Amino acid sequence: MRRRRPRLPAWTATLTWKSAVFITVMCCALAALLGVLVHVSVASQTVKDSRDKALARLGEVSRLYEAGEPLPRFAGVDPDGLPGSLRALALRGDRGTMVTEYQGRPTMWAAGPADGRALAVRLDYSSGVATIEGLDRSILGSSVLAIGVTLLVGSFAVTRITRRLHLTAQVARRISAGDLDARVNDPRTEDPSRPQDEVATVSGALDTMASSLQRKLQTEQRFTADVAHELRTPLTGLSAAAELLPEGRPSELVKDRVKAMRGLTEDLLEISRLDAGTETVDLAVYDLGPLAERVVRASGTPTEVRIERDAAVETDRRRLERVLGNLVANAHRHGLPPVVLSVSGPVVTVRDHGPGYPEYLLAAGPQRFRTESGGKGHGLGLTIAVGQAEVIGADLVFANAPDGGAVARLELPEYVRLADPDEEADPDHEPEDGEPDGGTDPDAEPGTGPGTDPDAAHRHAKGT
Repeated sequence: MRRRRPRLPAWTATLTWKSAVFITVMCCALAALLGVLVHVSVASQTVKDSRDKALARLGEVSRLYEAGEPLPRFAGVDPDGLPGSLRALALRGDRGTMVTEYQGRPTMWAAGPADGRALAVRLDYSSGVATIEGLDRSILGSSVLAIGVTLLVGSFAVTRITRRLHLTAQVARRISAGDLDARVNDPRTEDPSRPQDEVATVSGALDTMASSLQRKLQTEQRFTADVAHELRTPLTGLSAAAELLPEGRPSELVKDRVKAMRGLTEDLLEISRLDAGTETVDLAVYDLGPLAERVVRASGTPTEVRIERDAAVETDRRRLERVLGNLVANAHRHGLPPVVLSVSGPVVTVRDHGPGYPEYLLAAGPQRFRTESGGKGHGLGLTIAVGQAEVIGADLVFANAPDGGAVARLELPEYVRLADPDEEADPDHEPEDGEPDGGTDPDAEPGTGPGTDPDAAHRHAKGT
């Protein structure tokens, strides 16, 4: 069985973390290299100075020995503690030095031949060892300090860069979400006299791309709106002229095509208004179940309505009916029966049992003038549904059921009615004759009556 490699935390993939690791490793390597060079250089110089001093004393002691004068305490012939290798070197007629421990202290020995024996002197080498050890401690401390300062300065510099990169990425996400007015506005790109780094170049390219995209989309929106407006007048004339045609199959064909053209024109006008972002909502409180049933009845389609749990929602009834009507019409046009509309609290689900939504729609949402269901329709119904749902603050999600069929799920802002404080204090109180019971008149129109007063209730609305 193949073992899975442990997964590193997400923060280890950030540029700040990688830069900090890189700076630390490079500082440590540089400090180690410089420390070794300084240590070797100073240690070699210290040993050389002590060796020269020891050989100079050996020369003085050799003259005293040849003159038959007494030797100083630090000198002797075959003294105790003389290293064997140095003694053997002296017996061969050569002179040399060596550092060893003598009586628990670092000692520099120098030895030379003297009548077939070894004449040696010793010097205390503690100061040289202390100098080298102190140097090593200084190198280590200064290296740690230099690494810390370099890491702080480097992290600050990298953080400034990553902050600008995060801002650029945030603006790119806003543009992809539809906010075409979003710009990075990096001061380095606005002032040509300032030097530009790579981040400023990317920010400037993103701003230029967003401006070009905005101009292109605005041109397309104006073109769509102008075409739709220009078509309304001749279509109105065609519709009036078609009514004057004698009854018959040709007249029915003309009326049907004129009706289709008028519907397409109205859809284009509605999309142009949604793209312009100038739509306003007329909010009121409605019971969702009866409203959904009314939409199904108006559609004239054999759609099954299931009210699992009714709920009051605060919405724009006209726009909500438009969304539900488009979803039901799309299910019958591109799916297969049975088509079921379910109401579960503030959530409305429209499901058919056809081939389901195409992959491009699930990945990127509906696209106008694109359809893959036998070429029927022009892809504007779901586009309008998404736009109107966004206007009323509802979430519209498209998915495919595991057992087949397309599922559209619309979640609306729910309106929660609060109980009367007097009724909460006395739950057993019954209204007297002529006293209003606080209920809702069943004959009242949806969206009217005491339950719709925004000041008497608290709403929990998502997206509004």
